Amino acid sequence: MKKILGFVITVAIIYLFIEDKPLPFNSMTTNMLFEQTELPYFETNIDEKKTLPARIFEGDLFQLFSATKDDVLDILGEPDRKDPTSFGYEWWVYEGISGQYIQVGMKDQKSVTVFATGTDLPMSPVNIGDKYSHVEEYFPFNEKIEFETEQGSYHFELDDEELTQKPLVKFKNDYFAQFYFDTFTNELSSLRLMDSETLLHMKPFSLKYYGRIPEASPTNGEWEKIQAGREKQILAISNQIRQRFLLDPFQWDESVAEVAFSHSKDMVINNYFSHYDPDGDGLKERLTKNNVKYLSAGENIAAQYPDAASAVEGWLNSEGHRRALLNADFTHLGSGVYRDYYTQNFVQKLQ
Repeated sequence: MKKILGFVITVAIIYLFIEDKPLPFNSMTTNMLFEQTELPYFETNIDEKKTLPARIFEGDLFQLFSATKDDVLDILGEPDRKDPTSFGYEWWVYEGISGQYIQVGMKDQKSVTVFATGTDLPMSPVNIGDKYSHVEEYFPFNEKIEFETEQGSYHFELDDEELTQKPLVKFKNDYFAQFYFDTFTNELSSLRLMDSETLLHMKPFSLKYYGRIPEASPTNGEWEKIQAGREKQILAISNQIRQRFLLDPFQWDESVAEVAFSHSKDMVINNYFSHYDPDGDGLKERLTKNNVKYLSAGENIAAQYPDAASAVEGWLNSEGHRRALLNADFTHLGSGVYRDYYTQNFVQKLQ
């Protein structure tokens, strides 16, 4: 009787969390609600000798940036998989090293960007989990960043929220580091390194420019592979965050992922952004339609983030989304990505 009562009470518990739509673009100023960019005129001399450690978990993460294909293979070995992107580079994904998650963006046999997180990530002089004030001692954060390339002149501006959540540091004209912070704990959550072309592809902050902005136009077939890679990345990064909070990792559930994907695709095709479709159906109806059995469920959605990593870090810094991401009761996750729309469905499975 208690089991039946508990099931009846909990089966109807569904958490719905909404992320606001990004602002529209105009011809000269680009505003995206979910990313970052800044302009500290902070010049740092990077070690040109690039003394590479034998293994990344014994050395310095920064050595991976601008490394050759052979250097990356010497440091990390073969990737667990390779995920295409909409920006012209290919993610080499490493998720088999305990306490570490690393994505290396490879283009023309060279690393053009790195995203990394994890409780045991080798970094110097700062580490994942360090307080904002400590990181700022080594990497001054400013609200403006300016730089020039052969294609033009560019000026990014960060608002106060962006400066707190995801400040950007300019090392030299073609080398940038973006720091993602957990604003609830004030601790460094992940790090992204990138060259200027990658930064301009992502367009993470308000931008004024004179010149050319790189654009990419994947085919439908390419988008299918990009979306599949982003879905796997969402699971891996979400689990790294849960590990940081001593929570059990999510298990992947394909039937839940199908529900998430159908919702992301429906939002794009029918031009809306909501947990409820135009007919009024929500997560409960979608899970029921796909015969998903569960005790409780939740949903996070996001739109116009440039990739999976930025979307997950965005969810982490929103109270409602964070509550779902760090809910100890949820056991399974299915993520669905269609173009730049993201849905993350959580369920507590029946035992």
